[in-house]
Amino acid sequence: MEHQEFLDNAFQIVDQGQKQDAVLRLLGSVAFYIHCPAYGSFQAKANRYFTDLDFAAYFKHYDAIQNIFEKLGFQEDREAAVVYTRQRLVLDNMKSSLHVDIFFDKLDFCHPIPWANRLEVDSPTIPLAELLLEKMQIVRLNEKDIIDTLMLVREHPINYGDSQTINARRIADLCAHSWGLWRTITMNLRKISEFSEKYNWLDTEDREVIQNRIKELLDIINSQSKSTAWKLRNQIGDRVKWYTEVHEINQ
Repeated sequence: MEHQEFLDNAFQIVDQGQKQDAVLRLLGSVAFYIHCPAYGSFQAKANRYFTDLDFAAYFKHYDAIQNIFEKLGFQEDREAAVVYTRQRLVLDNMKSSLHVDIFFDKLDFCHPIPWANRLEVDSPTIPLAELLLEKMQIVRLNEKDIIDTLMLVREHPINYGDSQTINARRIADLCAHSWGLWRTITMNLRKISEFSEKYNWLDTEDREVIQNRIKELLDIINSQSKSTAWKLRNQIGDRVKWYTEVHEINQ
């Protein structure tokens, strides 16, 4: 499937959801591209191409979402339905070979990232803070996670709101209540800063902006007051595994 076809399908699905009062918001590589008009070219420079479509949704809209995809010619993966009951809907369009994953109420790979009251904040994608968290909560980063994060941080400044900025308050608050999430997010943000030196298609200004924004976000995360549960878990540290192992993630 061509690049533009992925985008056309993505917008069509979000639009159909809106018509049926079912919130559907993009995540994954297509969402990063849509939200980065100035630096979306990073994906092509790094040979990062679209392979499927991923959506966030609320389980309360499950019936409407199933109806939307049936009308669009998609079939549900029945084996996946047994494994991911109430968590995830896996669909394939047999005519176009388009694969779709829908994540209900949260993204839960290495750490849970809840959608509650957040999917209405932005459209057609999940908010920028959640896009960043989508990648940074993965303990074992792969190159596509790195590329998408570099692109997002280069495009968008750090701030305390969701309007074309990465909402540091949202990220810091989630990290302040979960030591495990804090541990993974801060570890990965430092890795991204280091990786910005690796790619020769990033110029000096790109690297400087990325590294400064990551430092700014880390400072905000670390200065946030932490919960009692966080402080207790901090005493244990890395001696006990703090994340869920994920062997294969397709995003």
